[in-house]
Amino acid sequence: MDPLRRAAILITAATLPVVIALVVLVNVLGEEPAPEAEGPAVVDGITPVRPEDLPTLNLDSPELGPEAEEACTALMGNLPLELAGEPSRRVQSETPFVYAWGEPPVVLTCGVERPAGWTVGASAIQINGVQWHVDTSDPDATVWTAVDRPVYVEVRLPPGVDSAPVTALTVPLAEALPYQEPAPGP
Repeated sequence: MDPLRRAAILITAATLPVVIALVVLVNVLGEEPAPEAEGPAVVDGITPVRPEDLPTLNLDSPELGPEAEEACTALMGNLPLELAGEPSRRVQSETPFVYAWGEPPVVLTCGVERPAGWTVGASAIQINGVQWHVDTSDPDATVWTAVDRPVYVEVRLPPGVDSAPVTALTVPLAEALPYQEPAPGP
């Protein structure tokens, strides 16, 4: 390689980082400050739902004995703030063992009674090691009940919502509540 070409390459290699640094510096210092945000960012034309924008849900809760209360306390402390992309929301209940996410809401209730339709021979769906009884008799909700834990845990899904919330809840449920042999009714 001739000496002139070698010198040109060396000069380019030495000055290129300086030029890049100057361009970055001019862009950073020369930008006007971003306007203050007036709410959540809009992504792909969709504004995310904020928990404070959702109305408080008034929900019933079951009465619990001391053992169920201990188990439900462990579960409630392990629930996610966001479920399947939906934020948690405020709940008004007589006990702290009811939790909800999104609109229309997905509602979890800890300490419910054994599901009426869950009898010997009725099938259960297992997801990530948790067995669920699924009741589709209500047109306004699909009710999933975990039946292999020390307490029954119900997850009520609104119409059109698939099992993603239930699948996501299997991990915190299994971490908080130990497995117990299922006991269906007669």
